[in-house]
Amino acid sequence: MATKTSSEIIKDGLWNNNPALVQVLGLCPLLAVTSTVVNAIGLGLATLLVLVGSNLSVSLIRNFVGESVRLPAFVMIIASFVTCAELLMQAFTYELYQILGIFIPLIVTNCAILGRADAFASKNPPLPAVLDGAMMGLGFLAVLITLGGLRELIGQGTLFSDMHLLFGPMAADWTVRPFEAYPNVLFMVLPPGAFIGLGLLIALKNSIDTRLEERRKSAEQAPAATGSKRVRVTGNIS
Repeated sequence: MATKTSSEIIKDGLWNNNPALVQVLGLCPLLAVTSTVVNAIGLGLATLLVLVGSNLSVSLIRNFVGESVRLPAFVMIIASFVTCAELLMQAFTYELYQILGIFIPLIVTNCAILGRADAFASKNPPLPAVLDGAMMGLGFLAVLITLGGLRELIGQGTLFSDMHLLFGPMAADWTVRPFEAYPNVLFMVLPPGAFIGLGLLIALKNSIDTRLEERRKSAEQAPAATGSKRVRVTGNIS
């Protein structure tokens, strides 16, 4: 297995192999809690912590765990870090923890985390494994925030409401209201709105990838076309 460079790991986590938009993993919590930005950030940070910690731990023990107990060991490691994230949220952001509810413990079953532990961390040294976990977590967090912002803006006409649940009293006045007397669109706050929002984000990413690929092909064909013209001109002169 060829070792990926740091730039490739970063690009994979944030864009090329984004766990939400490309791998389409972890959709249950992603769709359930992204009704507001603060919920999305809370879940995203917890997932990021678990991804980094579990990738590091799995990489450290990769040469000492037999094939027969490999997956159970990975699940135990992930469950331990989820418990740590859960206790931290109970201690410092208890109201947000109550809102997110069962979706914090359910991080254990997130296929994106177990998938990275098995596919990457178990085959690579600690530093690349930590970078992979961080980038995958940041990519997942970015999608959560984007979807949460989209649903909150269209559904409630606000952005960054209730941020004090995560950042304390200093964030009490962070709420942005772009529209006056906005009629709430309940549909976007409900589960169907989450599916439509995620579908739009996936479609947007695919459209951007298609345009980038077309530009790359055009850039590759341009020098070849120029070279063939020069050959024809030279032949006419001779």
